[in-house]
Amino acid sequence: MSKVRIGIDVGGTFTDAVVIDNNSFEVIGKAKIPTTHHEKEGVAKGVIEVIKKVLEENNISPNDVVFIAHGTTQATNALLEGDVARVGIIGMGKGIEGERAKNETKVENIELSPGKYLYTKHRYIDSGHLSKKAILDSITELRKEGAEVIVASESYSVDNPENEKLVIEEAFNSRMYATGGYEISQLYGLRARTRTSVVNGALIPKMMETANMTEASVKNANIKKPLMIMRCDGGVMTIDEVRKRPILTMLSGLAAGVAGALMYEKVSDGIFFEVGGTSTDISVIKDGKVMIRNSQVGGHKLYLKSLDVRTLGVAGGSMIIIENNKIVDVGPRSAHIADKEYEIFADTEEISNPELIYISPRPEDKSNYVAIKCDNGKSFALTLAGAANILGYVDKEDYARGNIEAGIKAWEVIAKEVNMSVEDAAKTVMNIAINKVKKIVDELITEYKLNKSIIKLVGGGGSASIVTPYLSEIMNVKYNIAKNAPYISTIGVALALVREQIERSVINPTEQDIKKIRMDILEAVVKAGANPDTVEITVDVDAKKNILRASATGATELRTKELGADKKTKDELISIVSDSTSVSKDNIQIVGETGRWIIFKCFETTKKLFGFISSKKEKIRVLDEDGVIRLQKDKGKVLFCTKKELYKNYNKFIDENTLFTDAGAQLPKIYIIFNQKLIDLSGVINKDQLLTLTNLEIELLGENTKIGILATQEN
Repeated sequence: MSKVRIGIDVGGTFTDAVVIDNNSFEVIGKAKIPTTHHEKEGVAKGVIEVIKKVLEENNISPNDVVFIAHGTTQATNALLEGDVARVGIIGMGKGIEGERAKNETKVENIELSPGKYLYTKHRYIDSGHLSKKAILDSITELRKEGAEVIVASESYSVDNPENEKLVIEEAFNSRMYATGGYEISQLYGLRARTRTSVVNGALIPKMMETANMTEASVKNANIKKPLMIMRCDGGVMTIDEVRKRPILTMLSGLAAGVAGALMYEKVSDGIFFEVGGTSTDISVIKDGKVMIRNSQVGGHKLYLKSLDVRTLGVAGGSMIIIENNKIVDVGPRSAHIADKEYEIFADTEEISNPELIYISPRPEDKSNYVAIKCDNGKSFALTLAGAANILGYVDKEDYARGNIEAGIKAWEVIAKEVNMSVEDAAKTVMNIAINKVKKIVDELITEYKLNKSIIKLVGGGGSASIVTPYLSEIMNVKYNIAKNAPYISTIGVALALVREQIERSVINPTEQDIKKIRMDILEAVVKAGANPDTVEITVDVDAKKNILRASATGATELRTKELGADKKTKDELISIVSDSTSVSKDNIQIVGETGRWIIFKCFETTKKLFGFISSKKEKIRVLDEDGVIRLQKDKGKVLFCTKKELYKNYNKFIDENTLFTDAGAQLPKIYIIFNQKLIDLSGVINKDQLLTLTNLEIELLGENTKIGILATQEN
């Protein structure tokens, strides 16, 4: 048996597992069981069962497993449902900063969802007079007031966390869970850092219990490799990290889906949809990368980066609302919530003498969702999946393909109620539902300035075909249903990369600051399980916010290749560039090639005043060998040379592309391209920092290595 990778995805309804060949990345086994919400061991029991099932059914030896990871919605669900621990905050500060620290560490109760709160209690200690007794007294008082977890938060603990560590140690000695602000973020901003630590702390007891059980299940299955957990930014981390920072698992199930899709789909600019039974999660791909933003809980910003995911209550099981004999809405309630079967998955004979009924899926809902009741006592929801199937948008082999004959019989009832044909009723439902999705997609396209010429829609999840093809049609853009769409999240987990990020508040970082953060992020990502030989590091400076940021990504084991990676010919690449720029192929040329990258320059001539005046513009596109556009700029200059030549020309190139205004010199935004790397230094606005970062990136390269430098003033 070849070596394999196992991915597990714990969803609201099912817990899935896939087995993937570590060399070919082909899916060689699948398993699915109901998620064990109500068991004594919680969802961990399902993880144990699905591991056993997928190993036994595919005759896999535990010794052949080289990687195992799972993604979970547990942290997200816990926050939505208010199933979190009460938090006791011990704020600290001293001197003239003391009063400010006292106020900024006092985080009030956070509303997680309507009527659901994360409850907090607060104590303040002057850290100029910190003592073991003062700490223990505060812990004792907070415990009496119901606190289950202690959060230690002190002004400037990012510079010196010793006092926070003392509080955490005493809490552990008092048999209480504890965390500190320094463990969550190295950014200044005491209020946001404390708030993030409070959310993290509230998740610790539940996630700790699950982490212990799932870790034990892997060991009991005799799998030697450690269990990894999916993060909200698409990477994975160890169980030990989950115990410290469970907040990083928020939205991890959503991150897994798009991560899995990008293993198969080569997308430059696009929108990914993970469509389930109740909701659709929508995320953005730009320049071949998934977009990330700061998370929020209860409307408050956290020091936590996660995928920018928009969730909408439109999906395969979405039910239909009728008022005054008119179809007025679709969703957000679904067949699952109403505890009804889908009409489109019924046997034809089950749809016997159907009668339209109006129901309330939840007690608080109006009775205007429609279903059918048959004379055999069975009832079925009328769904968006039914509409899509009836209109022919779901292929015969698709996971969401249903029994169209049964669907039409069911929909004849609704058609009669609204005085339409079955097809017109289905189309009305599709238009209402998909236009809701389109509204969000249009907003994302504008917000992220996606290139409308090359946008592709990618569908994932079991109901991918219910939403994606119809949206593609009304937007007039291309679409794909991802390979293995129903298991796409689980595949994303199995093939995830280890990812870490460090952010520090540093004003005008020195060369030493930059070198230290690079060394620290390398150590962190390797400690988290990445093979050092595969680690890629990016350092950037946000001068406006005085943030020095380092990101590192590495493959576990030796997974460095991509799925379905067919190298494109030069003609195919030129065609892709032509499509993205609307420039004819004759006006496109290759500037240079290095490693996996090909840099193109496009010449666009426009004429004005009846052709008497013409102007020439240059567009730059950087593609990888698979044909994905990784960088697109409509203005820019390229320097392509060897490392030896770069040392002679770099200073002059920067100066030539620097703008000088009344406000001073404005450096160009610089991108460095070589071997497997495309390094974004666009946030650097200090020339010395730019030279330092560039030198760090290229110092180990051979003198004759080809390097591309792109300079632009575009954001």
